[in-house]
Amino acid sequence: MNVQIPRLSASSQTLIDKYLPVLIALGVAWLCARGLKKLFWTAFGLYWAFHWTHWMH
Repeated sequence: MNVQIPRLSASSQTLIDKYLPVLIALGVAWLCARGLKKLFWTAFGLYWAFHWTHWMH
């Protein structure tokens, strides 16, 4: 990344440049995993709701 933050030491800037993309990727992966988990439980609940309503008729 080529973003310069004023009043930041060179070592801190290097550290941010090194680990910020990894942290962003981890955050995006965590949000995707959370969304997939919610999607799974919603689909699971809908399956059982339709399964039992079909079974009752």
